[in-house]
Amino acid sequence: MPAKKATPAAKKVPPASTRVWLTYPTKLIKRAVIWELGHKFDLVTNVRQASVSDEVGILCLELEGPGPEIEAGLKWLKKLGVSVEPVEMNAIAG
Repeated sequence: MPAKKATPAAKKVPPASTRVWLTYPTKLIKRAVIWELGHKFDLVTNVRQASVSDEVGILCLELEGPGPEIEAGLKWLKKLGVSVEPVEMNAIAG
């Protein structure tokens, strides 16, 4: 069996991490938006806090992945109608 041909290493973008508050409009409450986000973009999603009712969904989401993927994912969320706000972390929250 022939050995696999070595391929040049892909240019890696250093991973980044950010936390954002997402507010969903009523029309998106039942849609699996976070699942879609993690599958459309090269991102790891981690729900840090959530409150969902029939009228509104509010959650704190941590995103990890290449910076350009995070930016593209956040842009996609906004295009869907999700409000995206950065989480202001203080020295104690870390």
